[in-house]
Amino acid sequence: MIPPLADTRCEHLLRELAPQVLGVMLRRFRDFAAAEDAVQEALIAASLQWPRDGVPDSPRAWLVQVASRRMTDYFRSEMSRRRRESANALETDPVAPSAGVESDPEQDDTLILLFMCCHPALSPSSAIALTLRAVGGLTTAEIANAFLVPEATMAQRISRAKQSIKASGVPFSMPDPTERTERLSAVLHVLYLIFNEGYSSSIGPDLQRRDLANEAIRLTRAVHLLLPRDSEVAGLLALMILTDARRLSRTGPEGELIPLDHQDRTLWDQTSISEGVALISQTLARGAVGQYQLQAAIAAVHDEAARAEDTDWPQILALYGLLKRMSDNPMVTLNHAIAAAMVHGPATGLKLLEPLDADLRLASHYRLDAVRAHLFEMAGDHPAAIAHYQSAARRTTSIPERDYLTRQVARISGVYNP
Repeated sequence: MIPPLADTRCEHLLRELAPQVLGVMLRRFRDFAAAEDAVQEALIAASLQWPRDGVPDSPRAWLVQVASRRMTDYFRSEMSRRRRESANALETDPVAPSAGVESDPEQDDTLILLFMCCHPALSPSSAIALTLRAVGGLTTAEIANAFLVPEATMAQRISRAKQSIKASGVPFSMPDPTERTERLSAVLHVLYLIFNEGYSSSIGPDLQRRDLANEAIRLTRAVHLLLPRDSEVAGLLALMILTDARRLSRTGPEGELIPLDHQDRTLWDQTSISEGVALISQTLARGAVGQYQLQAAIAAVHDEAARAEDTDWPQILALYGLLKRMSDNPMVTLNHAIAAAMVHGPATGLKLLEPLDADLRLASHYRLDAVRAHLFEMAGDHPAAIAHYQSAARRTTSIPERDYLTRQVARISGVYNP
């Protein structure tokens, strides 16, 4: 977790540099948990000194130096402890730094770190959680929210993942082509979740975290450069670009949430839309279609509508139908129900939501209540809409989302006049 700073620019810089410095520490010392602790201490030191003394000429090298000192202190303490426990500890110490391992402190190891965290020694869910923590800089609570599990469960999962990486002895280097293929699915899912958290923050006062979204796009571009013929990599990149194109229209002057159908579409980034549409069009022409490509195609349909009422909802419904057959993600079912409501009416959408009540991943999630509220409002059942908007507002941990849902209650009740 990046410590909060008075200077937002410093905070963004630290978030960008954190995974890069962690990569250097892992290359040198090969101990994930200790390296992460050392980097965290370096970030805290920077958060205290940089706003006061100014950002150093080479901020990454500064962080590497401070983190290296912390790691050296750690290993000295560890070896002293082991000497006391056993006269042979120095000969068998499994956590001693790798001799002769050096790296350029200005080298960006983030892509290597990304693939390393998605090592086959970990289960897919553990790999994704660890990468979100190490590369994305998300808090345990944010990761737990993305996985729809309790925070304590996620903390244990991340801790076990660090130990598994350490025990596996995996070298800190870019995997060969075969290994890249094995890890790619987890890598793409991580990047997808990092972008989602940046585009719509699950916790806190801000609707969007631009640094996370930017980093997800940057890393996805790097993976696309590495694997230019992979259709799902291209699909994910197109999805991010097309979604991020709407960023400026999603919040009002006070940072309040503006839903898609009320956004000022003249603020949408047409250059990004053109890039995303071209990318997904080229990708779909290759034949094999995956989940990210379908989501990008849906985003393109939204982006190409000059007005909300011009949206081609039948096409979106058809695309969600295909996506639903590929995935058991309850969020896909949720969005499919919304599209069905827009095409066939709210009663159809509400009927499609019913199975989600038995899905533990989403049954108590605020989004299910929020969608139900919207569909009940479409159907003219205002008491039910108010009840579900209130339930959603109580459950969300995002302040802009909560405020928006509360405004809907006031509006329907006749108290709020937009």
